[in-house]
Amino acid sequence: MDIEKFREYCLSKPCVTEDFPFDEDLLTFRVCNKIFACIAMSNPERAVMKCDPERAVILRERYSAIEGAFHWNKKYWNQIHFGSDAGDKLILELVDHSYDEVVKKLTKKEREGLR
Repeated sequence: MDIEKFREYCLSKPCVTEDFPFDEDLLTFRVCNKIFACIAMSNPERAVMKCDPERAVILRERYSAIEGAFHWNKKYWNQIHFGSDAGDKLILELVDHSYDEVVKKLTKKEREGLR
């Protein structure tokens, strides 16, 4: 996985926007203004994504590439290192999961607006 493929896949999801809300380094991907993934321009070998807490534990035990995200709530956020034992297919699946985790917390009106 590389940063461009990751970025393009995130942006292919419905109603996704990207921005640099904190500084010029951290690129975030949002759905309905809620962050579901981010990647630091200074360290494009890893991404941070939201995850169901139970699944997060399982993933961290199974893959050395996945750990609790630094500076994020580790219960809900994973940091995934590209080029390790988490292949592209899994990373794209985790983008989908992260997006879905955020969407399911949106209001009914916001979810309907995604269609």
